[in-house]
Amino acid sequence: MLNAKMIGDKIATARKKINISQAQLAQRLFISSQAVGKWERGESMPDITTLNSLSEILGVDLNYFSESFPSEGVPLKQPSKEEKKLNWDMSRGNWVDADFSGLKNLHEKFSSSNMQRCKFIGSDLAGLLLKSNHVDSCDFSGSDFSKSQIQNSHLARNVLKGCSLTGAQFSGSFISGCDLSDADLTGMVVKSGGLEKNTMDNAVLNRTSFIETYLGDMTLSGTIEDCYFENCSFKRVTFQDATLTNTFFKCRNLKRIQFINCHADRMTYEFLKSGKADLTGITLLTA
Repeated sequence: MLNAKMIGDKIATARKKINISQAQLAQRLFISSQAVGKWERGESMPDITTLNSLSEILGVDLNYFSESFPSEGVPLKQPSKEEKKLNWDMSRGNWVDADFSGLKNLHEKFSSSNMQRCKFIGSDLAGLLLKSNHVDSCDFSGSDFSKSQIQNSHLARNVLKGCSLTGAQFSGSFISGCDLSDADLTGMVVKSGGLEKNTMDNAVLNRTSFIETYLGDMTLSGTIEDCYFENCSFKRVTFQDATLTNTFFKCRNLKRIQFINCHADRMTYEFLKSGKADLTGITLLTA
């Protein structure tokens, strides 16, 4: 049986070995720093899925967390030759007209960079922590950004066609003039930022959340399901040929949204009505 205090001590030892804080470890696991603190104090214990993630981040074998391993010392995993070769660090770089297509194994090393007219086609950018990046006119077609965190960054005129942004989190970031056609935005969260003049043809919006976000000069179409708009501001936003179901709108004024040939279920319709939206372009779905 696993011992919470023993697990917590081992997490703390391995974390300090790679010189990261509780907050930094929490960011990479998409949890609160308070949860990491409780683990290290032995007040609670991560589940087996989280232990797997911890072993990857801390660079230890999963068996490190068992009682058979000594409490002193950290048995670090030895990276393979391929891992050593492909473990790039692109933070704090200034990249122009470079082709990084197929890039992978970046981990968190992609922050505070300026990129112009670069290619990242089909790249693995999943699970990254991206902070303070300025990315302009780059091509990320078919790349995987799933579960990445993009903070205080500016993405302008980029091609994100067919990208996976499932579970990605944007905070304090602005996305403008980008092509998000056919992108999968399932479970994506955008908070305290803005989206403007983006192309969203056939983008998948399912459990997608926009919180305290500015949305301007965009057309949304297709199936929009279980989505969430809270305290957002809109300017020249059009829903066209869209079906909205179980979608929550909690915004002061929805008058600047236009609906053309749209359908909505009763609940979504009532949310829009409460926000004084113009409902003339919406037909109620029958039960």
